[in-house]
Amino acid sequence: MSDTHSPHLAHHFDSPVQQFESGKLGMWIFLATEILLFGGLFCAYAVYRANHPEIFVYAHRYLDKTLGGINTAILIGSSFTMAWAVRAAQLGRQRALKVLLALTIACAFGFLGIKFVEYEHKWKEGLLWGKRYAPHAEGRAEPAADPAAAVAATPPAGVNAEEHTLIPPPARGPAGLAVSDHADERLHLEQEAPKNVQVFFSVYFAMTGLHGIHVIAGMALLGWILLRASRGEFGPDYFIPVDLAGLYWHLVDLIWIFLFPLLYLIH
Repeated sequence: MSDTHSPHLAHHFDSPVQQFESGKLGMWIFLATEILLFGGLFCAYAVYRANHPEIFVYAHRYLDKTLGGINTAILIGSSFTMAWAVRAAQLGRQRALKVLLALTIACAFGFLGIKFVEYEHKWKEGLLWGKRYAPHAEGRAEPAADPAAAVAATPPAGVNAEEHTLIPPPARGPAGLAVSDHADERLHLEQEAPKNVQVFFSVYFAMTGLHGIHVIAGMALLGWILLRASRGEFGPDYFIPVDLAGLYWHLVDLIWIFLFPLLYLIH
C-alpha cells in the first residue's frame, strides 16, 4: 500500500473504492432494518383493515386529501433535489450542491409544517388514538352523507311529511357496508359512525408519526451534510456521505408514497 493516500480514506480500508462499497453495503443493511420496522406496521394495518374495513372507509374521510397530496408532491420534489445534489457532489459543483441540499431541507420543513396543520386539526377535533378519541361535533365536518338517502327522506311537493313513506335504505352487506349496483362497486357507509373508529386514528398516528420522526432525522443528517459541504469537503474524490444520505432520504420518501394512498385514498 502506498504511503500517500486520500485524507478521507479511513485507516482500516485499503482503497477509496473499498471504503465506498463498504459504506454502501452498510447503508443498505441499515435501510433493510428500517423496511422491517415499517413492514411490521404495514402488516398491522393490513390485519386491522381486513377485519374492520368499515372503520377505515369511514374514518379516512376525516383526512385532508389535498394536504396529503401536496405533501406527496413535496417529498417527490425533495427526492429529485437530493439526487441532483449527489450528482453535483460527484461533479465537484460546490455551489449547486449547497443550494440543492438547502432546497431538500426546505422541502422537509414544508412537509412537517403541513403535517403539523393536520395534527393540530385532529387534536382540536378529538380525532386521536385509543382512549383519547373523543370527537367534538361542533366545528367538525361530518363525512358526506349518502345523497340518495337525503333525496329519499325529502317528501315530494304537496305531500304531507307525516304521510310521506320513506324509501328504505340500501341493502347492507357484511360489516355494515352498503352494496352498490354501480359498475365501480363504490361503497357507502351508514351515517352513524361504526364502533372503534379510534383504531384507524391509532394506526394513522403510529405510522405517520414514526415517518415524521424519520423526516426529522433526515433533516438533521442533511443539515450536517450541508455544513460539511459549506467547508468544501465533498468533490469527485469524496462524496460518500452525500450519496448515503441520499439513499436514506429516498427511503423516507418511498415510505410516504405508500402511506398516502393507504391512509388517505381508501375505498
